[in-house]
Amino acid sequence: MSVPLHLSDLLARPDLRLSVTYDVPPHLLARPIEAATVSDLLSPGKWLQGGELLMTIGLLLPMEPAACRAYVRDVAEGGAACLALGLGQGLPYQEAPEPLVTAAEEAGLPLLTVPDEVPFIAVTKAVFDARATEQRAALHRAFATQRRLTAAAAGDGLRPMLEEWTAATGVGAAVLDPLGRLLAAGEREPRTPLAQARDLLDRVAARGLRGSASSTAGGQQLEVQPLGARRLRGLLLLTGRPDDAARSVVPGLVSLLSLELERRHLRDEPERRRRSALLSELLAEEHAAPGRARDMLHSVGLTTERVRGVVVEAVSGDDARTRASRAGSGRAAPGPADGSSAESAAQEMAADLALAMPGGLVRVVGGTPGRTTDGTPAGTTEGTPAGAPDRTPGGPSGLMVEAVVGEDLDIRDVLARFAPRRPAGIGPVTAPEAVRVSLRQAAGLLAVSRASGEPAEARQSQASRLLLDLGDRRTLQGYADTVLGPLDLADHGEELIATLAAWLETGGAWDATSRRLGVHRHTVRNRLDKAMDLTGRRLDDPDDRFDLWLATRIRRGGTPSPGTAGRTTTAPPPAQPER
Repeated sequence: MSVPLHLSDLLARPDLRLSVTYDVPPHLLARPIEAATVSDLLSPGKWLQGGELLMTIGLLLPMEPAACRAYVRDVAEGGAACLALGLGQGLPYQEAPEPLVTAAEEAGLPLLTVPDEVPFIAVTKAVFDARATEQRAALHRAFATQRRLTAAAAGDGLRPMLEEWTAATGVGAAVLDPLGRLLAAGEREPRTPLAQARDLLDRVAARGLRGSASSTAGGQQLEVQPLGARRLRGLLLLTGRPDDAARSVVPGLVSLLSLELERRHLRDEPERRRRSALLSELLAEEHAAPGRARDMLHSVGLTTERVRGVVVEAVSGDDARTRASRAGSGRAAPGPADGSSAESAAQEMAADLALAMPGGLVRVVGGTPGRTTDGTPAGTTEGTPAGAPDRTPGGPSGLMVEAVVGEDLDIRDVLARFAPRRPAGIGPVTAPEAVRVSLRQAAGLLAVSRASGEPAEARQSQASRLLLDLGDRRTLQGYADTVLGPLDLADHGEELIATLAAWLETGGAWDATSRRLGVHRHTVRNRLDKAMDLTGRRLDDPDDRFDLWLATRIRRGGTPSPGTAGRTTTAPPPAQPER
């Protein structure tokens, strides 16, 4: 730890012969001295930065008590740690004047005297020599810590590096995956429960590699740094306040941890390929026996009784055509520049989704006809994703990420974090042996997702969609205005309607709604309570819930555009809200 220069250290030096003018309390003598400066101005405070030993010969020093108090107050408010008066022959003072001593004692500002035989430059050199020694010591500690971390990085895993960091700096450290799950820590028990750092972790994770953030929780300073080379691989949580030496080592720690996580990512590639091959095998069996499909999913830890298919458009044919057109015109194109980098980007997205889908099976399809991008058979003809429309022969093929996940996974939250702004279809919940059907429906929803700008989800009921398709638009708008009119007239009415719509679309899930809106779940509850008071409706009444849901769907433009009818189905949320 850094050991700063204190006022008591200067008083203890016999060569300086500094003296105090009154009985200075110990806590004032423990003040750190950052610098030394000389000024005979009557108002030097605005020229100070804080922590200075301010020296003066008192050439313009006033002797009236009120003026002395004003001078001392200006020095103290400027941040000076101490005031020193030079004494000697030919100088204004041979001893400290009583009004100045009284004013300094009243203000709690230590007042020293510098004898005639000690020039101010000697005090200045002593302060800066001590500061230079302190900085050299901090630099040596930083180098030593960096060497220890580098040696630990050659070992096995994250934990040795975190243990060395905590031992050298006294600052707690933990590494978490992008979903906030603990991977390793420098101490047996984290100093701050991860729940207290959840908001900070989520905020940094949402920004990817674009920046860190800090806050306080439970009296501890928390800092989160993103880890990874080109994509977010994890999060570093620091608990405590690093000194200057430790702070200078943080970038090196981040680099070493990022390297280890990238190494883990490469090491997990065979397992991802195995899972991709297993998904291809599952989909290749058009009439798989129920027991076999379930056993295959159980072998990778997907033990839920019902699953669903998800398809994400990683790189579309339109993207490829746009890049080709721009390349031909000599203009730079955003995103992957060729098939190889496009495939790499798709594989990276698939790896991220696989990490976020416990037990889920993920693969990339498209590109080479008849095969997935890892070289395994696609299980469908001509390399077409399960249920996706065939591509034009010879045209630029899109790259799709297919996944089979458990029904309890909040798939919208996963897509928002790891596949933002990408078209995605979410198939209905099915038995394992019918997952091909779920994937087929998910692939069919990609066009709907492109048009709406958000993931499209298949539902079991078509009644509400039929109502929206056949109903007169003016009549539907009048119905919505009748139901939501009280909210339109209220303060922050749009906010109340948006919260209500999000809550209904998530099936009454408070946590999912709060994540979607980026607010606390208590805020969601308060907004919905206010909305129900204004409309006179009840969320636990099925008829009221249907009316509210239908009205919000109409407001969002629930009637599909021509040609999309029947491609997606929706239904009102369950009758009982989540508690």
